[in-house]
Amino acid sequence: MSLAQILFYLMAFIAIGSAVFVAGTKNLVRSIFMFFITLFALAGLYVLALADFVAITQIVIYVGGILVLILFAFMLSGKETLNAIGEQKSKFININKLPAMLLAGLFLIVLVNMILKVDANNLEWVKKSIVRNNMILPNSSMTEGIGINLMTQYLLPFEAISVLLMIALIGSAHLSRKGKGA
Repeated sequence: MSLAQILFYLMAFIAIGSAVFVAGTKNLVRSIFMFFITLFALAGLYVLALADFVAITQIVIYVGGILVLILFAFMLSGKETLNAIGEQKSKFININKLPAMLLAGLFLIVLVNMILKVDANNLEWVKKSIVRNNMILPNSSMTEGIGINLMTQYLLPFEAISVLLMIALIGSAHLSRKGKGA
């Protein structure tokens, strides 16, 4: 087993374990910080997949932006709201969660079915990429190409995402002012 495989399994275990903890815990503070660890583990998986730009974007946008907004929303919520959330009695399995559990089960069946039936080395698009020599190598500089594409071909989606993040920032500022009689 190579070092890359060991790191992959380690990052995957950390990501899955922390995500299960986030979904299963009742303590919101611990859940938020374990979500932080989950996002960093996903960034580590992106680095191992040679997607360095996506890994940096994961850290900057999700860890640096969205998670901080979640943390501030938690810190600015009133004690009444937090006490109401803490007093809710919820079993891990109950009738209210049945649709979500069925959907998750179906996704698991599809995922396991795909893993067992698909041979990743014999996919048609992988063979065509190898023949055309259209592969991502560890020494290739993708960040420059991504920057050029973001500012030319994909400028509209890039700006739409920036507007979405600005709306999230304005919403968090509005929520923080709401408790002070504004």
